[in-house]
Formats: sequence, C-alpha cells, structure tokens
Amino acid sequence: MMPMVYTVYGFAIFFLIAWVCLWLIHIMALSYSKWKLHRTVDRSPPEQPYLGVSILKPLTGVDPNLPSNLETFFTLDYPTYEILFCVESEHDPAVMLVNSLLQKYPHIDARMFIGGLNVGVNPKINNMQPAYLAAKYPLILVSDAGIRMRDDTLLDMVQHMRDDTAIVHQMPFAYDAEGFAAVYEKVYFGTAQARMYLGADFLGINCHVGMSSLVRRCALEEVGGLAAFAEYLAEDFFMAKTIISRGWKMRVASLPALQNSGTRSVGALRARLTRWARLRIAMIPTTTLLEPLSECLPLGAGTAWAAGILFGAEPLPFFLVHVLVWFLSDWLMLRSVQNGSPPFTKVQFLLGWLWSECCAPLVLAAALISPEISWRTRVYRLDWGGRAHELNPKLKF
Repeated sequence: MMPMVYTVYGFAIFFLIAWVCLWLIHIMALSYSKWKLHRTVDRSPPEQPYLGVSILKPLTGVDPNLPSNLETFFTLDYPTYEILFCVESEHDPAVMLVNSLLQKYPHIDARMFIGGLNVGVNPKINNMQPAYLAAKYPLILVSDAGIRMRDDTLLDMVQHMRDDTAIVHQMPFAYDAEGFAAVYEKVYFGTAQARMYLGADFLGINCHVGMSSLVRRCALEEVGGLAAFAEYLAEDFFMAKTIISRGWKMRVASLPALQNSGTRSVGALRARLTRWARLRIAMIPTTTLLEPLSECLPLGAGTAWAAGILFGAEPLPFFLVHVLVWFLSDWLMLRSVQNGSPPFTKVQFLLGWLWSECCAPLVLAAALISPEISWRTRVYRLDWGGRAHELNPKLKF
C-alpha cells in the first residue's frame, strides 16, 4: 500500500513541477517577445557594405497567393541580392509565372533553374541543389514558396548576422487572411508555436525552422553544403544542429516569417502539424512524453488532480482558472507577435484558440498511430534519428 501512495505523490509532484516550468516559459517567452520582435529596422547607410544574398525559392505548383508572394522578393529594400527560382519540372505552372515576373522586373538579378539534382531523399534540397551550386553571394536565404516579405525583411535578417553567426531565421507566423482556417493558423503560430519557439531561442535550444532562413555559405560548406542534409526531411533542424556544433551561433530575426498560402484549410493545417509531430518524434523520441505537458488541457487536468492530492484543492475550479489564465496569456502573446491587435474579434480568437488546444492532443495521437509522412505527392518512413526513406518513389531528377 505504501509504495502505491509514494507513486501517487510522485506523479502529483511531477505534474506540479511541469506546471510551474510551463508558466515560467509563458512569462519568459512573452517578455522576450516584447524585447526581440518588431524592432525598427535601421535603414541608414552602413559603415561597410552589406554582404550579397542569394535567395533560393523552391517552387512546386501555383496557388492563388503565389504571384503576389513572389513579387515581394522583387521589391526588397536591399542593395545586393539575386533570386534563384527552383522548379522541379518544365511542365510545372510555376514556370510561366516566374517567366512573367522576370519580364516585369528585368532590372532585378533573377534566374530560374528547372529539373533539380538528385542528391538524396529530400525533394526540397534536390530542387534547390543546382541553384545552390550556382549562387554567387556569401549569404544564402532559403525561402519557401508561401512566404511573403516586407520590403525591409531581408535587411532586418542581415543586420542580425554577426561575425560569429551562421544562421538567422525568422519565427514562423501567418499573414492576415479571412476565414476560420486563417484564424486557426494565426492563433496556433502566434501562441503555442511562438511560446515554444521564443522560449527555446532564449534558452539556446535549437528551434530552427527553415521556411525563411539566412545561412552563411562558408559555414554550410564546412559541413558539406546542402547535399549533406538530403537524407533528412527535417533538413533545417539537422543543418542548424551540425553548424552550431562547430562553434557558430544562430539568431532569430526581429520580423516573423509571414506564411501566406493560397490554399488555407483546417484539414491542411492539421495534416501539416501532424507531419511536424512525426518528424519530432523520430528525431527526439522524448517528445512523445513531454509534448502533452506543454499543452493547456492535458497539463491543466493533470495539475488539477495533483493539486487535489497534495493540497486538497478542488480540481474543477483549479482547472478552470488554469485554462482562463492560459487563454489570457495566449491573447497577450498573439498581440505581441502580431505587433498589435489581430485581424479578428476576441470571440473568433476564443473559437480558434479552443479548436487549436483541443486539436493538439489529437495531432500527437495521429502522429503516433501512423508514423508514415505524406509530403505533397510523396510518402516517407523515418528511422529513429530522423533519416528518411521514400516509399514507392516516382520522381527522378
């Protein structure tokens, strides 16, 4: 009987410690966001010329927002850069779109590479490899198709690139849009994702997401270039891990990355989050145990039970207060990441927040039940450690 009592108290103490740690992360991330994000970009002439930047834009297909997203790269307020578009097939509709932009902005140094180069299982790296080899500047910006840029975004990223820094990456966020799927996307990336991203950056933990990432080419060449990470689907995580292990530093830029996909849907975002969860589970198996404790509802339920065991507190009132304070904290976090009021009402935020929090345990469960990863038209299986194998490969470069 006594060992059972000790076990119960041990679990209760564990939940209480996790609860305290998560609230410390809340406070730390919110405070850090106020200091880190949306700083005024210095547009005054530098003492020494800025380094040139080669922008790699991997493209597959065209969505309604792609033309305007790509056009923002032609209007950047930065002195020296080139845009290198990467398209897998000459029959891809993105080819026609890129050609129209090249004609519209002939004064911008931009080229298109078609066909890719097979250097591994990762289709994104295969698509970018010819452009990477042809890039002529010392800084490489890898930018996903759905990213929309402010005219000062590249300047902001380069200004964070110190002599000891090899990677400057933008924290994922979402561009303003209409509809519940857009609310869900902005709530997730502006609360749960932002909290863990900023908390990890503050603590020096690798949180690199490569959707908009500026890399010092010499540091990347030291570890074998892009091709060295083609055996992984989460190439961004392993790239940062390897480069940092050689003594380089990594920083988060002031301006968040504005994702602006033209095909937003609740199902698509849940599928994407499930894919990311599968990657985390394969790369860091302890994620399976710790992730539920970073979510509002599972952590609140466990801590409410623990408070009843340890202090005789009523579990239901404890749980409801926990959820309310978490909700208010997330509202403040979203306002900080948005740099003002979000483009929807508090009622819409409440609905999006409840949906996001309720879906989080389901996303993790789906990732555990089915380990295979679907990415566009391809399906992959991951080994422990993150190496990927494509199932029934069809496309050959």
